[in-house]
Amino acid sequence: MKYLFILLSIPVLGFSQSNNNLGDSAFLKEVIVTATRQKTNAINLPFSVNRISANEIQSAGFRTAPESLTGNTGIFVQKTNHGGGSPFVRALTGNQNLLLLDGIRLNNSTYRYGPNQYFNTIDVYSIASIEVVRGTGSVQYGSDAMGGVIQVFSKGANFNTNNSWSGSVLGKMVSGNMEYTGRAELDYSSKNFAFHIGGSSRKFGDLIGGDTTGIQSPSGYREQAYDFQAKWKLKNETIITIASQQLIQKNVPLYHRVKLENFDFYNFAPQVRGLHYAKIEIPGKSPLFSKASFTASFQQTKEIRSYYKNGATNKFEETDKVKTLGLTAQIDSKFSKNWTAISGIEWYHDQVNSNKQQISISNGTVLMQRGLYPDNASSANFSVYSLHQLNLHKFQINAGLRYNSFAIKIKDTAAGANQLGEVTVKPSSLVANISLLYHLSDNQSLYSSFSTGYRAPNIDDMGTLGLVDFRYEVPAYGLKPEKSYNTELGYRLQGKRFQSSLALFYMQLNDLVTRVQLPGQQIGGYNVYIKENSQESFVRGLEIEMAYHLSKNWLLKGGFSQIYGQNTSKNEPMRRVPPMNGQIQLKYHYKTWTASIENLFASKQDRLAQGDKDDNRIPLGGTPGWNLWNIYAGYGIGKVQINTALINVFNVDYRMHGSGINGAGRNLSLSLMYQF
Repeated sequence: MKYLFILLSIPVLGFSQSNNNLGDSAFLKEVIVTATRQKTNAINLPFSVNRISANEIQSAGFRTAPESLTGNTGIFVQKTNHGGGSPFVRALTGNQNLLLLDGIRLNNSTYRYGPNQYFNTIDVYSIASIEVVRGTGSVQYGSDAMGGVIQVFSKGANFNTNNSWSGSVLGKMVSGNMEYTGRAELDYSSKNFAFHIGGSSRKFGDLIGGDTTGIQSPSGYREQAYDFQAKWKLKNETIITIASQQLIQKNVPLYHRVKLENFDFYNFAPQVRGLHYAKIEIPGKSPLFSKASFTASFQQTKEIRSYYKNGATNKFEETDKVKTLGLTAQIDSKFSKNWTAISGIEWYHDQVNSNKQQISISNGTVLMQRGLYPDNASSANFSVYSLHQLNLHKFQINAGLRYNSFAIKIKDTAAGANQLGEVTVKPSSLVANISLLYHLSDNQSLYSSFSTGYRAPNIDDMGTLGLVDFRYEVPAYGLKPEKSYNTELGYRLQGKRFQSSLALFYMQLNDLVTRVQLPGQQIGGYNVYIKENSQESFVRGLEIEMAYHLSKNWLLKGGFSQIYGQNTSKNEPMRRVPPMNGQIQLKYHYKTWTASIENLFASKQDRLAQGDKDDNRIPLGGTPGWNLWNIYAGYGIGKVQINTALINVFNVDYRMHGSGINGAGRNLSLSLMYQF
């Protein structure tokens, strides 16, 4: 409670986390895209949002995309392994949150329930900004957006009236051999053509924990990535964009499997994600057609899990590949000065290939087996939506509707009792949202919103056969969509010196897909589970953000989140609910100098579901609370930018609730960037 007292004793002042220039009014100018699918000033948003810029990521030296969300209000980042990172938004994670990259869905039909590592397949150095919308998103973007939407905007090409070349070279290192990073970028700009290309090569050593943990081995891995974008502007102001990016992570260990489950090794070897897309944006002149955009995308993911348990006669290699085609079309309409709309159609198709090799330790004999998923399974995702905004003097009404249908085909040829032959499942949902916002003044607003959300069962839900987390799962083909109902009340202030946001929310969760243990059954020493739509839960909470410009050069900001989750079906706490957590930060900026001191904190989480008590990643009695201090500094000398950070100043031993590895102990980082 002492942290809550500290936060509430500061004037309730909101802020934009991306601001680095403390002397201007950038807070008032900031716009958010993800919440409404169009550029909107934050003061006009009837939802809770976070925004993180590339400048903030660079100055703080965040290691990965998930870790760049650390300290943001309403978000809690769990790490099953050093190469992972699963954001919790409103106490939900995994496939109950939707990941987007430049407006394209990253969630595919194999995204797992609970914490996963997929967000870490985005190179943190390719990011221009991240936006998180909490508690809504299914109407705007479709299935999976129950907790919210996390959208990454990648660095891109920018037009310029003069032909120009620019670029940068960056190097970073972290004490204890925990990180070595190299990054290079090249940009070309002209009036009608521009391109950006970047590449990263990274080596992460074993993570060194706090005062009593020491080196956590094995946890280190290697990573390479590239990103490219080119744009053409035609005579009628039509813009064509093509983009391509890929990331490869090699030999990423699951530390807790080796440490706690007697595995000699358990690696993602490798993990690969690629995205390639083309987009055309066409301006219009009629009320129905003020702008249109069309996007075609192709994605490839490959995950190979290689593992061997001590004393076993065989080692295993599981391979999952997913190819995703996407086609989307969006039309912006402006029916009148006060009435605008965005409507569109989306189609995505996944093709899943999965296999498993059993390799004899004694003679190397290979036996092919059913993979984690049925081979050649497919999933088609079609939706149509329309979002409307009506401005009536001081009132603003937002409303939207989306219909989403799926066709999931699984041909399961595995031997045994779980073989069901060819199965076709066609779940569908109709979701809506509505909100009312009232402008108390030019820089203050009150809002209330109601959003329905859903998550259609995917191939991971229905077709999983094998070891997942600390359980053994068998297929379940009779699932229906999960549903959420989120009600939120909020207040937002954007003054020149004071900013704040406050949100109270209640979210009802129905038909949740949960793992249910099959009594008396074990495979390989693991209890056997199957998934069912068997539970209902609710989440309620309070989120506060605040900032105060003490002067032109000094900024004090803070954020706080308190969430309570209850499984009403079992009359026990929801699983993995984050503890009370928050951030307080004092920032200084003068010319090319920047400095800040930050306090991150979380209380003990001992409200545990039975599944938490059975989870070997959660200590007996719950996860202890923690309190970290970090110091950051930066200085620009001509074309050179220097950034340094002292993380976990007091070498505290801590663990994010639900994680499989402890956080980093005291460490010092240094990065140098040369721009030309």
